Amino acid sequence: MNEKSTILNSNDQETKTPSVSTGNKFPWQLTAEFVVTMALFGDALVIFAGLILGFWVRFDSGLIPWSFDLKILPKFFDYFYLLVMGTVFLLGTFSYLRLYNRNCFIRYFRIARVLVQGTIFWLFAYLAVSLILKFDPPISRLFMLSSFVCVLVALLAWRFVLFKIMRLGFFSVNLRQRVLFVGWGKEAEQLQKEIRNDYSHPYEILGCVPSPQGWQYHQPPPSVSVLGDYHSLPDLLEKRCADIVILADLYMNMGEIIGMVNLCEMKFAQFKVIPSYFQILSSRLRLETISGVPVLGVSELPLDRFSNRLIKRVIDIVGALVGLSLSIPLIAVLGMMISRESSGPIFFDQERIGRNGRKFKMYKLRSMKMGADKTDHINQSTLRNDPRILRCGTFMRKWNLDETPQFWNVLKGDMSLVGPRPERSFHSEMLSSQIPHYNVRYFSYPGITGWAQVNGFRGDTDLRERVNCDLYYLENWSIGLDIRIMIMTFLRQKNAY
Repeated sequence: MNEKSTILNSNDQETKTPSVSTGNKFPWQLTAEFVVTMALFGDALVIFAGLILGFWVRFDSGLIPWSFDLKILPKFFDYFYLLVMGTVFLLGTFSYLRLYNRNCFIRYFRIARVLVQGTIFWLFAYLAVSLILKFDPPISRLFMLSSFVCVLVALLAWRFVLFKIMRLGFFSVNLRQRVLFVGWGKEAEQLQKEIRNDYSHPYEILGCVPSPQGWQYHQPPPSVSVLGDYHSLPDLLEKRCADIVILADLYMNMGEIIGMVNLCEMKFAQFKVIPSYFQILSSRLRLETISGVPVLGVSELPLDRFSNRLIKRVIDIVGALVGLSLSIPLIAVLGMMISRESSGPIFFDQERIGRNGRKFKMYKLRSMKMGADKTDHINQSTLRNDPRILRCGTFMRKWNLDETPQFWNVLKGDMSLVGPRPERSFHSEMLSSQIPHYNVRYFSYPGITGWAQVNGFRGDTDLRERVNCDLYYLENWSIGLDIRIMIMTFLRQKNAY
């Protein structure tokens, strides 16, 4: 839209509308289909080449000594159809994992994660199929391992090159989908900040228009262009200015919303809604059907599944046994340090709130002076340079060594290795009435360490951000995330006092 128009906002202030590009910056349209096709053919060639390289490494290079897992040394043409089948199988795996989604091409870490997951699955699945079907000639397991390494390295390198090419302005401007907001709110502002702070994001903020009622409760910041009033929306969509229309104002009546949906459908634009009524676990929202009626709600969390809880519990038991066996000598040394500095027991137990609000006794090495829990600070989080802390306690807290007795809590089933940190009853009752969704953190077992702790939200820090970290963990739990948090626990000591 080259002409400039003016509108009156809800405060009767005149707002000038900047010109809006009606199409891509370059005359040649790079379609998503072209990129997907190019990536698909490129992946196929790289996979097949990687399998050939794996064959050469295993049988012809001399790098792997000859073994007797095969009766005769196979020739390349004996394996040719197996290489073709392996290529097709791996491409199918990547397609199932949505590697060829338009949003993946300018986000390399997402690409790399899918490549690693898909290739690992392909390795084990292909080996299993080969055992069941009894290929002739039989597949060498060392060939599969060498091919796995060659294919994965080649794919990561090729996709990195493609990623760099796709990030060039000539390509990325046509790959990013242009987003237009209708109305404005806190969620819309958070979304636009996230998009603009991430150069690899597959979206581009075009601007916004007010709802038919004007700006209800929030106005967009100066960095977001106002492209006209609500009646400008049909013209903007007619000129293909926007690929996605996001409704951020749910105070519109149902007739207006249905009219907007129909307009987007006629103008070939996607219509989406920010579900601002859901202020909790919004990333788990799913559209389900009950007797054919669509219902929007929060789906099950990862740890709601019995299989995931079982895996996590097995890891907890193994980790607790290893942790206890390794920490016994350390506890003995730290216990002597505590006794020399302060008379009294070396262990400290305190009632905490666990899963589903169940109370339990949590054990720690005593890092404070005797009677510290009976001072005026009884209901206060530990502060920086807290006078109650022992000299050895400062060291223990920095490296989380005072938490080592909690391996016993994990073994008993009161806690997990990773999860939201358990709170005292007083804190829990107070914070649950002050912070929305606070008690959701009790959906899982509390942990020795957690996502909030490794991100520095412990001690006297922002409690709301701490809860947000706990909610993120519950929504995004995986074995990989637990392992990452356990590693980060030893590498990050921010606010560990």
